[in-house]
Amino acid sequence: MGQHRRRQYQHHEAADGLARFFTKAHHDLSLIHLKLDKEFHQIYPDNANPVKLVARIKKIEEDLSSLKYQCRELLAAKQDLIDKARSVLVGNRSMLQCMQTSVGIPIQTDSEGSAYTNFNQIIKEWTAQVRSRTGEDEGQGTESEDINKLLFSSIVRST
Repeated sequence: MGQHRRRQYQHHEAADGLARFFTKAHHDLSLIHLKLDKEFHQIYPDNANPVKLVARIKKIEEDLSSLKYQCRELLAAKQDLIDKARSVLVGNRSMLQCMQTSVGIPIQTDSEGSAYTNFNQIIKEWTAQVRSRTGEDEGQGTESEDINKLLFSSIVRST
Protein backbone atom coordinates (compact mmCIF):
# COMPACT_ATOMS: atom_id res chain seq x y z
CA MET A 1 0.00 0.00 0.00
CA GLY A 2 2.91 2.35 0.66
CA GLN A 3 4.16 1.88 -2.87
CA HIS A 4 0.72 2.67 -4.26
CA ARG A 5 0.66 6.02 -2.45
CA ARG A 6 4.16 6.72 -3.59
CA ARG A 7 3.20 6.15 -7.26
CA GLN A 8 0.21 8.48 -6.94
CA TYR A 9 2.50 11.14 -5.47
CA GLN A 10 5.03 10.67 -8.25
CA HIS A 11 2.25 10.80 -10.80
CA HIS A 12 1.09 14.11 -9.40
CA GLU A 13 4.63 15.44 -9.45
CA ALA A 14 4.94 14.53 -13.12
CA ALA A 15 1.59 16.14 -13.89
CA ASP A 16 2.59 19.25 -11.95
CA GLY A 17 5.89 19.39 -13.84
CA LEU A 18 4.05 19.07 -17.12
CA ALA A 19 1.61 21.84 -16.14
CA ARG A 20 4.56 24.10 -15.17
CA PHE A 21 6.20 23.30 -18.52
CA PHE A 22 3.06 24.25 -20.47
CA THR A 23 2.60 27.41 -18.39
CA LYS A 24 6.20 28.43 -19.10
CA ALA A 25 5.77 27.62 -22.81
CA HIS A 26 2.58 29.72 -22.93
CA HIS A 27 4.38 32.60 -21.20
CA ASP A 28 7.34 32.32 -23.63
CA LEU A 29 5.03 32.27 -26.64
CA SER A 30 3.18 35.31 -25.33
CA LEU A 31 6.48 37.17 -25.00
CA ILE A 32 7.48 36.18 -28.53
CA HIS A 33 4.08 37.37 -29.81
CA LEU A 34 4.50 40.73 -28.09
CA LYS A 35 8.06 41.12 -29.45
CA LEU A 36 6.96 40.24 -33.00
CA ASP A 37 3.97 42.57 -32.76
CA LYS A 38 6.21 45.41 -31.56
CA GLU A 39 8.72 44.66 -34.35
CA PHE A 40 5.95 44.68 -36.99
CA HIS A 41 4.74 48.06 -35.74
CA GLN A 42 8.28 49.45 -35.94
CA ILE A 43 9.04 48.01 -39.40
CA TYR A 44 5.56 48.43 -40.91
CA PRO A 45 4.06 51.72 -39.71
CA ASP A 46 0.33 52.47 -39.79
CA ASN A 47 -0.61 48.87 -38.98
CA ALA A 48 0.68 47.57 -42.32
CA ASN A 49 1.04 44.06 -41.02
CA PRO A 50 2.11 41.79 -43.94
CA VAL A 51 -0.15 38.97 -42.77
CA LYS A 52 -3.16 41.31 -42.72
CA LEU A 53 -2.15 42.74 -46.10
CA VAL A 54 -1.99 39.25 -47.64
CA ALA A 55 -5.43 38.45 -46.22
CA ARG A 56 -6.76 41.72 -47.64
CA ILE A 57 -5.25 40.98 -51.07
CA LYS A 58 -6.91 37.55 -51.09
CA LYS A 59 -10.27 39.16 -50.24
CA ILE A 60 -9.81 41.71 -53.04
CA GLU A 61 -8.98 38.91 -55.51
CA GLU A 62 -12.18 37.09 -54.54
CA ASP A 63 -14.18 40.31 -54.95
CA LEU A 64 -12.52 40.93 -58.31
CA SER A 65 -13.54 37.55 -59.71
CA SER A 66 -17.10 38.19 -58.54
CA LEU A 67 -17.08 41.62 -60.19
CA LYS A 68 -15.75 40.12 -63.44
CA TYR A 69 -18.62 37.67 -63.48
CA GLN A 70 -21.15 40.44 -62.80
CA CYS A 71 -19.60 42.61 -65.53
CA ARG A 72 -19.90 39.78 -68.05
CA GLU A 73 -23.56 39.37 -67.15
CA LEU A 74 -24.08 43.12 -67.42
CA LEU A 75 -22.39 43.25 -70.83
CA ALA A 76 -24.54 40.41 -72.11
CA ALA A 77 -27.71 42.06 -70.75
CA LYS A 78 -26.73 45.38 -72.30
CA GLN A 79 -26.17 43.75 -75.68
CA ASP A 80 -29.49 41.92 -75.39
CA LEU A 81 -31.22 45.23 -74.59
CA ILE A 82 -29.59 46.92 -77.58
CA ASP A 83 -30.58 44.06 -79.90
CA LYS A 84 -34.20 44.09 -78.69
CA ALA A 85 -34.42 47.89 -78.80
CA ARG A 86 -32.99 47.89 -82.31
CA SER A 87 -35.49 45.30 -83.56
CA VAL A 88 -38.46 47.07 -81.90
CA LEU A 89 -37.35 50.50 -83.10
CA VAL A 90 -36.72 49.31 -86.66
CA GLY A 91 -40.05 47.45 -86.69
CA ASN A 92 -41.95 50.46 -85.36
CA ARG A 93 -40.20 52.74 -87.81
CA SER A 94 -41.13 50.45 -90.70
CA MET A 95 -44.77 50.36 -89.57
CA LEU A 96 -44.78 54.16 -89.21
CA GLN A 97 -43.39 54.55 -92.71
CA CYS A 98 -46.05 52.16 -94.07
CA MET A 99 -48.79 54.15 -92.33
CA GLN A 100 -47.32 57.42 -93.59
CA THR A 101 -47.28 56.04 -97.12
CA SER A 102 -50.88 54.80 -96.90
CA VAL A 103 -52.10 58.14 -95.55
CA GLY A 104 -50.05 60.11 -98.06
CA ILE A 105 -47.70 61.82 -95.56
CA PRO A 106 -44.10 62.23 -96.75
CA ILE A 107 -41.74 59.67 -95.18
CA GLN A 108 -39.04 60.99 -92.89
CA THR A 109 -35.50 60.24 -93.94
CA ASP A 110 -32.92 58.89 -91.50
CA SER A 111 -31.48 62.38 -91.04
CA GLU A 112 -34.91 63.81 -90.10
CA GLY A 113 -35.70 61.20 -87.43
CA SER A 114 -33.71 62.44 -84.43
CA ALA A 115 -34.62 59.56 -82.10
CA TYR A 116 -33.58 57.01 -84.69
CA THR A 117 -30.36 58.93 -85.43
CA ASN A 118 -29.54 59.19 -81.71
CA PHE A 119 -30.17 55.50 -81.24
CA ASN A 120 -27.89 54.62 -84.16
CA GLN A 121 -25.19 56.89 -82.66
CA ILE A 122 -25.44 55.06 -79.33
CA ILE A 123 -25.13 51.70 -81.11
CA LYS A 124 -22.07 52.93 -83.03
CA GLU A 125 -20.43 54.11 -79.77
CA TRP A 126 -21.21 50.79 -78.07
CA THR A 127 -19.80 48.89 -81.05
CA ALA A 128 -16.63 51.01 -80.97
CA GLN A 129 -16.19 50.27 -77.25
CA VAL A 130 -16.60 46.53 -77.73
CA ARG A 131 -14.25 46.56 -80.72
CA SER A 132 -11.61 48.51 -78.79
CA ARG A 133 -11.73 45.86 -76.03
CA THR A 134 -11.41 43.00 -78.49
CA GLY A 135 -8.90 44.68 -80.80
CA GLU A 136 -11.07 44.32 -83.93
CA ASP A 137 -11.06 46.85 -86.80
CA GLU A 138 -14.13 49.02 -87.34
CA GLY A 139 -14.42 48.18 -91.01
CA GLN A 140 -15.14 44.50 -90.45
CA GLY A 141 -18.53 42.90 -90.93
CA THR A 142 -22.13 43.90 -90.36
CA GLU A 143 -23.31 45.78 -87.29
CA SER A 144 -25.81 43.59 -85.40
CA GLU A 145 -24.37 40.18 -86.18
CA ASP A 146 -20.72 41.02 -85.62
CA ILE A 147 -21.23 43.04 -82.44
CA ASN A 148 -22.68 39.92 -80.81
CA LYS A 149 -19.71 37.88 -82.03
CA LEU A 150 -17.31 40.54 -80.76
CA LEU A 151 -19.01 40.63 -77.39
CA PHE A 152 -18.89 36.85 -77.14
CA SER A 153 -15.20 36.74 -78.07
CA SER A 154 -14.50 39.50 -75.55
CA ILE A 155 -16.18 37.50 -72.79
CA VAL A 156 -14.40 34.28 -73.79
CA ARG A 157 -10.97 35.94 -73.90
CA SER A 158 -11.38 37.46 -70.44
CA THR A 159 -12.09 34.10 -68.77
